[in-house]
Amino acid sequence: MTTPLTLTAGHRPDGTPLLTAAGEIDMSNSETLAEAITATPGHLVIDLTAVDYLDSAGLAVLFTHAERIEIIATPLLAPVLTISGLTDLTTVHTVTHDSAEPTG
Repeated sequence: MTTPLTLTAGHRPDGTPLLTAAGEIDMSNSETLAEAITATPGHLVIDLTAVDYLDSAGLAVLFTHAERIEIIATPLLAPVLTISGLTDLTTVHTVTHDSAEPTG
């Protein structure tokens, strides 16, 4: 069974491509995430603020594209991104649901 994941492509106000994910990212749907990232050439911002769960399969996808992505995450996911070492390879902004602007 595939875990629910919604991916929405768009652009930030400065024109940078934006991929917004909502739901859970795990082994059952990580290929969908990989395909969406691959379909967007160049620099990409990935908004994970509506992601409640991210497992190692999802992390592996993010690691594969670390050189060209920037991540926006909540304090819930920030420790996972830090402990995995992903924050050493790409920019990760942490936001609270109350905050409109990323910090970090």
